[in-house]
Amino acid sequence: MNVRQLAAETLEPLLRHQGSLNAIMPTAVNRCPERDRGLLRQLCYGTMRDITQLNLIAAKLLKRPFKPNDFDIRALLLVGIYQLRSLRVPAHAAINETVEAAHGLKKSWAAKVINGVLRSYQRQQEALEQMVDESEAGRYNHPEWFIGKVKNNWPDHWQQIIDGNNDDEAPLTLRVNQRKISRDDFLAMLDKEGIGAIATPFSSHGVTLSEPFDVVSLPGYSDGLFSVQDEAAQLSGELLDLQPGQRVLDACAAPGGKLCHILEQEPNLAQVDAVELEERRCARIHDNLQRLQLEATLHIADASSDSWWSGEAYDRILLDAPCSATGVIRRNPDIKYLRKGEDIAAQADIQLKILQNLWRMLAPGGKLLYATCSIFPQENERLMKRFLAQQSDAQHLPLSGEWGVSRPYGRQLFPQPQGHDGFYYALLTKTADQAVGE
Repeated sequence: MNVRQLAAETLEPLLRHQGSLNAIMPTAVNRCPERDRGLLRQLCYGTMRDITQLNLIAAKLLKRPFKPNDFDIRALLLVGIYQLRSLRVPAHAAINETVEAAHGLKKSWAAKVINGVLRSYQRQQEALEQMVDESEAGRYNHPEWFIGKVKNNWPDHWQQIIDGNNDDEAPLTLRVNQRKISRDDFLAMLDKEGIGAIATPFSSHGVTLSEPFDVVSLPGYSDGLFSVQDEAAQLSGELLDLQPGQRVLDACAAPGGKLCHILEQEPNLAQVDAVELEERRCARIHDNLQRLQLEATLHIADASSDSWWSGEAYDRILLDAPCSATGVIRRNPDIKYLRKGEDIAAQADIQLKILQNLWRMLAPGGKLLYATCSIFPQENERLMKRFLAQQSDAQHLPLSGEWGVSRPYGRQLFPQPQGHDGFYYALLTKTADQAVGE
C-alpha cells in the first residue's frame, strides 16, 4: 500500500470536519504495513499540526481550489507539501510516491496537478515560506480566531500557549497504581530495565518517561501496575478528597482514566458510578477496568439528563466536561482545524446544562470537581461564575498548589514543555440542606 494514499484517505474526512484523528487513526494504522506505521502517523499528525501554513502555501500554488468531491486529492497535496517542508525523505522520492498515490485514489487526472504543484513549491520554497511568515496565522501556525482569542484571554501567557500547541513532542506520562506498587518501587523497576523515567512534580502518582515507549512492552502493564495518563489529569484523584464509604460519580467518564484513578485511590467506596454518552467509547472504559481489576457501574446515558439516576445522592462528583480540548492540541493537532470560534460559546452552554443537572445529584456537604482540558475561560472560570450566580447552595472552594495559575474560580494549567497538558479545575461544595433532586 502507498502510505501517502492511506494518509490522504485518513485526512479526507477531517478536511470535511468529520471525525477526529483519535477516532480515525486506529483503523488506518491497522491497514498500514507495520514498517510504514511510523511514517503514516508522522504524515497525518504533522500535516494537521501545520495545516494552517500548508493551506496558505497550497492556495498560493493552485490555480483554482479543488472541488468538494476531491478532498482526498486536497489532502494528498497537503501531505506532499508537508513532506518537502519537514521530512528527511529525498524530495524526488516524496514527489514520486505522492504522485503515484493519486493513481491509487483512482484519480489519475490529479497526478499531473500534484506533480506540478510540488515541483513549484521546490522552486519557490524561499518566497513561499516568507509569505507564510508575513501573516499572523502563518507565523504562529494557528487560525486567526484562535490567536485573537488566546491573546485576549491570556495576554501574559498567549505566546507560551501557542508555542506549546506547536510542540510535536508531548511527553509520555504514566500513573502508578498505588494499590499494587509504590511510585519509588515502580521507578526502580524501570531503572532496572534501563528505561529512563522521573517522578512528576505535582502528581504524587505520576512518572514521565524520558523518551516514547510502547507501553504494552513496559514491565507491569499486563499486571495493571500503571496506566497512561497526563499529569494534569492525574490531579483529579487527589482533589476529590475521597473517603471510605462514599458514593462517587464520574460523569463523562471515557476513556476511564480518572475513573480508574478514583478506584485505585480509595478501595472502600460504597458505590462508584460512571456515565458516558457514547457507547463506542465505553469499550475503552471496560478494557481499563478489566486490566486494572477494578469494578464500577457504567451507565450509557446523557449526563445532562437524569434517566439513568437512581435518586440516591452522591458524596463526590467528578465532571470532566466535554470541551474544546484546546489544552491538548499538541497531542491532537487536528483540533486547531476542527474547532471554530463560535463553537466555544455553544460548548459552554452544554457544560452548564450538565453541571446544573448533576448538581441536583450531589448530597448536602458533598463536593463536585469540575474539570476540562480547555484553556479558554469561557468554558472554565467564567462558567463557574455563571453557575454560582444562579445556584444559591453552591460554594466555591479555592484550590491551593504549586501547579497552574490561581483564578477567581479554580486553577488554570497551561501546556508545559516536557510536562503536563493544559487543564482546568474548580471545586464546589453544596452548602444548603436541600432535598435531593429539588
